Amino acid sequence: MNIVLLSGGSGQRLWPLSNEIRSKQFIKIFHRQDGMLESMVQRVYRQIRTVDPGAEITVATSRSQVSALHNQLGENIGISVEPCRRDTFPAIALAASYLYDIRGVSRKEAIVVCPVDPYVEVDYFRALEELGNYAAQSEANLVLMGIEPTYPSEKYGYIIPEEADQVSKVSVFKEKPDQRTAEKYISQGALWNGGVFAFKLDYVLKRAHELIDFTDYEDLYRKYDSLKKISFDYAVVEHEPYIEVMRFSGMWKDLGTWNTLTEAMDSQIVGEALYNETCENLHVINELNVPVLCMGLKNIVVSASPEGILVSDKQQSSYIKPFVNTLDNKVMFAEKSWGSFRVLDVGDDSLTIKVTLNPGHSMNYHSHEHRDEIWNVISGHGRTVVDEREQSVKAGDVICMKAGCRHTVIADTELQMIEVQLGQDITVHDKKKYELEIK
Repeated sequence: MNIVLLSGGSGQRLWPLSNEIRSKQFIKIFHRQDGMLESMVQRVYRQIRTVDPGAEITVATSRSQVSALHNQLGENIGISVEPCRRDTFPAIALAASYLYDIRGVSRKEAIVVCPVDPYVEVDYFRALEELGNYAAQSEANLVLMGIEPTYPSEKYGYIIPEEADQVSKVSVFKEKPDQRTAEKYISQGALWNGGVFAFKLDYVLKRAHELIDFTDYEDLYRKYDSLKKISFDYAVVEHEPYIEVMRFSGMWKDLGTWNTLTEAMDSQIVGEALYNETCENLHVINELNVPVLCMGLKNIVVSASPEGILVSDKQQSSYIKPFVNTLDNKVMFAEKSWGSFRVLDVGDDSLTIKVTLNPGHSMNYHSHEHRDEIWNVISGHGRTVVDEREQSVKAGDVICMKAGCRHTVIADTELQMIEVQLGQDITVHDKKKYELEIK
């Protein structure tokens, strides 16, 4: 199976746990069999590998999510990086060009494209494998997966097939309807459009070249910010005369709000929290190092992170986006390819963060023009390199770097340290990277 996972999202609907860097698919709220927590993207990746251990997996995502993907899925995951957000058609066109020009995938090979964050069981990915195999031999240019609807939803588009067979030609597509119209569609045998497409790579490459003037992957990447924002449905699907749809009747949920997300959670509490017997239908997700106590709450979600605290009726939690837009949403926690950081304090001329480096990983070798930095190692051991000079470090060691000096840290074990940044102009843009051969 050759599968492209579309990983986007602006991180507003699941505030305060999600942000511009950490979209909902990276939030760790599901328990694995060993009791450890995993995110939606880790869950999906594990399920794909269960069905097809040799699957070729590529994630199409924005530059801001690359570090989180490497952190959660490892360094060997294929990533098609979008220079900026341009909706699903440019993203799929870029991913198709990446597969052909960079990864050497044959034009004849079938590709399955699906969102990175559906809440499904393993049978969904068995169906995707079947979908890809069918697309490889079908005369249709596009084969979609249609989800058997469980209620007349206003949140999804609908696919109306010509017949009630497992695979059928598509009669017509319908946009997101009101409830009464959705009931009418379902009575006509309509399926939810789950955003899953299968096609031969050659087809999408040809359509991409018809709609975009580019020569190859590198050329398309350079022109990406000039592309029109348009979905794959509008750019390609609605203009394709021969499309088939394959039915899927298994469990499928779009966990796009706190209300739907908590329905899928396997425990009421994630993090440190207590509640008494008067609480009903309560969920608490607490990423702070302080306890949350709940009493007498009914149909409530409580979510706490360094970026804020949400206490909401579950139905009302679907409407938080306009309020989140009014906030000064500074990123207070982020996962990087080398580990993670959490902001502890923000002063007028200082910033204090807790840094965790994974074993064997290191930061970029870099310098800052406008700030000094101090590292206070609190656990683990590793090595620092400051202006080409390497030294071993352990818990209790303090390393001071003046503005302009080049520095990095390498973790031999998991390494935690407190980083204090001092200066009148502390920004993420004040960073210059250098090459360094780490032994």
